[in-house]
Amino acid sequence: MKKILLVCIMIMSMLASACGNVEMTSNPNTSSEPKPEADESVIPKNTTEYCDDVFTTLDSETEKSFYGTWKVEKLLGFANSYNDASEYPTGQKIIGDEFIIKKDFFSSKGLKNYNDYQHELKNPLYRLNFICYNTGSFYRLFKTDPDALNININDKVKYIVINDSSTKLGIPLSFFIVNNDRLILLLEATNFELKKITD
Repeated sequence: MKKILLVCIMIMSMLASACGNVEMTSNPNTSSEPKPEADESVIPKNTTEYCDDVFTTLDSETEKSFYGTWKVEKLLGFANSYNDASEYPTGQKIIGDEFIIKKDFFSSKGLKNYNDYQHELKNPLYRLNFICYNTGSFYRLFKTDPDALNININDKVKYIVINDSSTKLGIPLSFFIVNNDRLILLLEATNFELKKITD
């Protein structure tokens, strides 16, 4: 009986020792191997939950990015709240049309197929309404998939509206400036990539 008890104790001791070794080697916190670094682009630098309401005139940096003659290059997509695919399934009626955006003059007369969007304003009022610092805050405000607009997690997006200086009323188109590098036209709930032709 003593021999059987001694054998059982030895087996239990060996099993306990083996379990302890397995636990030690499988614990990632005790590993001596270097941990892979996290991809910086997927970690928000600014974790602001909401876009800033700025409601101000354009600063010089934004003006430099915004002013110029622009051509509608391609359809990017639709806001999630409203899909205007019946009107703009591929953007075919607007691709190639042009805008003129200057400090003292705005013209969207180049949108030949859409009378409602054709405006010509002397001394327009350009207003920077919102600045979003990450894709989460952008989506929360605009209900538009940032991936569809090629907006990355840490991109800074400014939302600009245009008002007629004589009536103070807004016109039915607006813009997103991404990192002072790209301009996106917003027609109601439809987004188009613009390409600068001239400054």
